[in-house]
Amino acid sequence: MKRVHPPSELLEFAQVLAHADKKCYLVGGAVRDYLIGREVSDFDVATDARPEEVLGLYRRVIPTGIKHGTVTVLWKGLTIEATTFRTESEYADGRHPDKVEYAATIEEDLSRRDFTMNAMAFDLEARAFLDPHSGQEDIKRRLVRAVGDPLERFREDGLRPLRAIRFATQLGFEIEAATLAAIAPSIDR
Repeated sequence: MKRVHPPSELLEFAQVLAHADKKCYLVGGAVRDYLIGREVSDFDVATDARPEEVLGLYRRVIPTGIKHGTVTVLWKGLTIEATTFRTESEYADGRHPDKVEYAATIEEDLSRRDFTMNAMAFDLEARAFLDPHSGQEDIKRRLVRAVGDPLERFREDGLRPLRAIRFATQLGFEIEAATLAAIAPSIDR
């Protein structure tokens, strides 16, 4: 399995947060793609800094999703989506959370994510992995597996079953049995 080698500009971005006593983790597809050996150009970070704190730390910030805790920072040639640790609940439209609350830890944030391979974090200051749902193991096994109860994950967001199929197809992975079994009932409601 490949290693994570973030660009120096991203490490410098994280240092700004660290100097403000804030955490900064590379999350989502970038971590997955580094481990698979794919090119990475899309950088999402999770932080305990609130959007207004991020706005105060960087000069070029776009308030792309303030109500969901997300801002986009333009930093030394990179576009970095920074989102405050959060939890989500109540998906009345079957796609978007009705309720977003800030979480205290990265672990809480990772527990809301769709698949184990997308629920890993790389601490940009300590340069260490956080993998509470065994995403690295699933990548080694070439497996798409939902975080937690697959049916619950899919009912939260109607695009997740399609994402499971897309990831399996694009990456040449298998869909884990319980995750695969949850696809049809999640669509048929």
